Amino acid sequence: MTINRRTLLAGLAASAAPALARAATPISAFGIDAAQLGVRAGSPDDQSRALQRAIDQAATARVPLALAPGVYRAGDLMLPAGAQLRGVRGATRLVATGGRPLLTAAQADRVTIEGLMLDGAGARLPERLGLASLMNGRDARIVDCEINGAGGHGIYLEGIAGEIVGCTVANAADVAIISFDAQGLTIARNTVRAAGNNGIQILRNLAGEDGTMVLDNRIADIRNVSGGSGQFGNGINAFRAHHVIVSRNRIDRCAFSAVRGNSASAIEIVGNSCSNLGEVALYSEFSFEGAVIANNTVDGALVGVSVANFNEGGRMAVVQGNILRRLARHPGQTDAENGIGIYVEADTAVTGNVVESAEFAGVMAGWGPYLRDVTITGNVVRSSAIGVGLSVVPGAGGAVIADNMITGSRRGAILGMDHLEVVSDDLAKAGAARYAQLAISGNRVN
Repeated sequence: MTINRRTLLAGLAASAAPALARAATPISAFGIDAAQLGVRAGSPDDQSRALQRAIDQAATARVPLALAPGVYRAGDLMLPAGAQLRGVRGATRLVATGGRPLLTAAQADRVTIEGLMLDGAGARLPERLGLASLMNGRDARIVDCEINGAGGHGIYLEGIAGEIVGCTVANAADVAIISFDAQGLTIARNTVRAAGNNGIQILRNLAGEDGTMVLDNRIADIRNVSGGSGQFGNGINAFRAHHVIVSRNRIDRCAFSAVRGNSASAIEIVGNSCSNLGEVALYSEFSFEGAVIANNTVDGALVGVSVANFNEGGRMAVVQGNILRRLARHPGQTDAENGIGIYVEADTAVTGNVVESAEFAGVMAGWGPYLRDVTITGNVVRSSAIGVGLSVVPGAGGAVIADNMITGSRRGAILGMDHLEVVSDDLAKAGAARYAQLAISGNRVN
């Protein structure tokens, strides 16, 4: 038999015909119309069974299932691999019934959820699921959706390669968007509001390569309902996840940090705009190696940037080109370790930053003996009680402090410290002869 274009197309149409016949509906440019499969918008009845049948038929036919504008009451809908569920932005609304998750894909290869409003009505969800959950899949997408009132996580991801783009996630009781063990994930151009614990959280069960990119999101009003010392209350949190990129996000009003990397090696925190933070604004802590914290702005926090926990193996960073201002303790606080512009410990270059109005110190290097190989060069420090503080206790390592502009430091421009206690005269004037491990030169003090 001679195969030409006509016979090939006819063969393809014939092979798809059984699935389309079962769907018993024509296919438009948007896919199969769910109404033709017995799904009823606006019905007071639970549409779960009808929706599940329609989802399965459309997935078998390898075409999208289109939901018209209206309200659909449902729960525990399972999306098979390849399922595509599409609605009309701002008009197609799924409301969870009986405290159940709305959409779950246990094998999420090529699953797409697009243009839907998902309403959890605040009903409590299982811990390791979200109102929408995707697991174990590549090329999975949640696009242009609104997710509101999740009684747990808004979007839950596990083992996913794909993207969450253009969504709004509001009023999630736990984390708005949470990912475990990503395989190549992009979270971009989303709006996250009023989450109970974290805005966007990137985790791994075991420390390792992750590579998630968190870009161009707007995050605000993140609470800390679960307590703890920093696990919760963050705009963006990366835990044990290496090579995560956090860039160009706008983050405002978080109980703890704007961006917090815990044991997250090779993290890049670049070009974010952050304000009104309850603790350290930009944090790289515990057993990490390598962090770039550059070109961010921070307006209002206890500490602007912290690169900490050399005692746990935390080391190697560049802190460059950041603008940090209004770093102060909250009313009634007495702990002096707050009100710091930049805090670092080991194998770190601090260069080209501007720090203004740090209540305790513009830059602090070292905590007791935990100081090694730090350079502090070319920074501007204004109106801070201490310009630069350096640990000089026995066992503390070396530091270079050069070519900084330090203005209006009431207690001193460059001071030796024993933890939070000043133990030297102003080294900008007296020189560092007493401390052979320090090199201090070319600083301008006004």
